[in-house]
Amino acid sequence: MKSFLKAVAVAAVLAAPAVSFAQQQQQQPLTRAQVREELVQLRAAGYDPADWMHYPENIQAAEAKIHAQKDAQAYGPSTTGTSQSSQ
Repeated sequence: MKSFLKAVAVAAVLAAPAVSFAQQQQQQPLTRAQVREELVQLRAAGYDPADWMHYPENIQAAEAKIHAQKDAQAYGPSTTGTSQSSQ
């Protein structure tokens, strides 16, 4: 029994720094307005909250679309296409 208690104590000591680090990294809770804004963005990206049959896929697809749009805005338009010029 003593070895079990020692193992639990060692595990708790090793886990404590990880828990405290995770707590330091947390952001402030979202406001109601921020949650509503996020839902509006998700719906504009194609998410339907009433579609429970495809729940994980449809919200993930909408989030991916939003992130792609934000990345495109942050980094500018794609330069992988071709262009033509006339002389």
